[in-house]
Amino acid sequence: MTPAATAQTASPTAPEAAIEAAETTEAEARDDGRPASEPERSGVAEIVRRRLLPFDARLDPYSWLATGVIVLIAGILRLVNLDRPKGLIFDEVYYPTDAWDMLQHGVEWDEKSNGPAYVVHPPLGKWMIAIGEQIFGYNEWGWRISGAVIGTLSVLIMVRVARRMFHSTVLGCAAGLLMALDGFHLVLSRIALLDIFLMFFILAAFGTLVMDRDSRRARWLKALEGGLDPTANGPAGRLPVSVPWWRLATAALLGCAIAVKWSAVWFVPVFALMIVLWEVGARRSAGVARPWRDTFIAETGWLVLSGGLMVLTYLASWSGWFLTDDGYFRHWLADNDNYEAPILGSLQNLWHYHVEALKFHSGLDDKHQYQSWPWQWLLLGRPIAFHWSTEGACGASSCASHILLLGTPLLWWSFIPALAALVWFGIARRDWRAGAILLCVAAGLLPWFYFATQNRTMFAFYALPAEPFLVLAVVYVLGAIMSPARSLATSDGGGPTQSSVDRRMIGGVVAGAYVLLVAICFAYFYPIYVGQVIPYEDWSARMWLGGRWI
Repeated sequence: MTPAATAQTASPTAPEAAIEAAETTEAEARDDGRPASEPERSGVAEIVRRRLLPFDARLDPYSWLATGVIVLIAGILRLVNLDRPKGLIFDEVYYPTDAWDMLQHGVEWDEKSNGPAYVVHPPLGKWMIAIGEQIFGYNEWGWRISGAVIGTLSVLIMVRVARRMFHSTVLGCAAGLLMALDGFHLVLSRIALLDIFLMFFILAAFGTLVMDRDSRRARWLKALEGGLDPTANGPAGRLPVSVPWWRLATAALLGCAIAVKWSAVWFVPVFALMIVLWEVGARRSAGVARPWRDTFIAETGWLVLSGGLMVLTYLASWSGWFLTDDGYFRHWLADNDNYEAPILGSLQNLWHYHVEALKFHSGLDDKHQYQSWPWQWLLLGRPIAFHWSTEGACGASSCASHILLLGTPLLWWSFIPALAALVWFGIARRDWRAGAILLCVAAGLLPWFYFATQNRTMFAFYALPAEPFLVLAVVYVLGAIMSPARSLATSDGGGPTQSSVDRRMIGGVVAGAYVLLVAICFAYFYPIYVGQVIPYEDWSARMWLGGRWI
């Protein structure tokens, strides 16, 4: 029996029917102009083709032109007056100095004791800061430029990932623009902290994972068109073995994220779960009789290899520690009169370093003026003042210069209702995109709720890895508002009705008005994102939540 015949005659179970409905809904939502009533081609039922055919992402000069405009806006905002304020602010007293020392010694260095420094974050983020310092020197431009560039590149990735997920250049550009105009993202792009690098690698890993999903489905479609019978037993019913390059890229990028901050590890099981669910879904769409079993057989080895690549990438970030004798705990075994094997001994020493660093993180409960709890983050309940000064001229008797780690309020106060709507859409539409976004938001936020029960000291910038996915949640809802309901389409497949066109137009106006209001809100708060000197009264007017923002 051919795949086309199987798709036409099989009677799926309830779960399978739900998946078919979800894939059909996704296909009908495509913005590529393909009619739903196309005849079968190459022996593949059109419903199977729609479920497996990935987004047509061929070179589109107009989409890249729009992307370039968004990225240009993001870059200007992040680079203009990057060297202000002068000096090291907030946690810049740690990471730029560590980066500069790593250029000199290969590892973090304690200038007071003239020996290796004990630090509790992996090296990669500091190496990235060091790139800017190597080019521009040990100054404000040097230690901030890498974060500004990476923040701008993250906007580029956001546009292209959102465009691929939502099959819409408009929604992709909306996602990128909302990120570019988010004060939270802007401030952390202009300050030499580690979190912007952490967020970048997680978002990039998610993007390559979406690419992996599309490429795997495209392979299934090509195989079916070539005559593959997915109901056949053994290798005859499976895809030929090929290297999942996008998935391996995901593993390497996750290794880089963990090499910036360990909190990236919470995304590892989430991404692995998405891989399994997406592989099972692709096999069900193709007509495989036992998709779970076949997924286990075909993908377990690649998942193990991906895990190994992730570990190797992480270890590579410690090259400076391995290649010198000066790192903290570098010869811990020998220093304690124990035998130190050439390679295994180094790994044992590094393991001891990690155990000690984990103890530090687990016992971090010191009180801090700007600490906050996870349930406050999306509400902007306790932002962080990175810089404050009353010096400078502003044309008034009293002036203020402030850098406040504050998300654009209208955008951030949209996140919770957007997540609630996303849960509804995810259930009603059984849409993989809603599930993926929700899982990534959970990976970025939920672990901190557990640590809050341990009274661990936490700060609002811990939420940055979740921010891209929170923006995607908002854009998903905007897309739902802009999309006509299925019931409004004509029954004969002849095209949209006037009511569906009107709904799309009204939805587009609503979505456009929302993005415009976010831009206006961002412009209003812009002075306190970049430390502009403004009259004290103007600064006070922006403290909407009073003492919570001061």
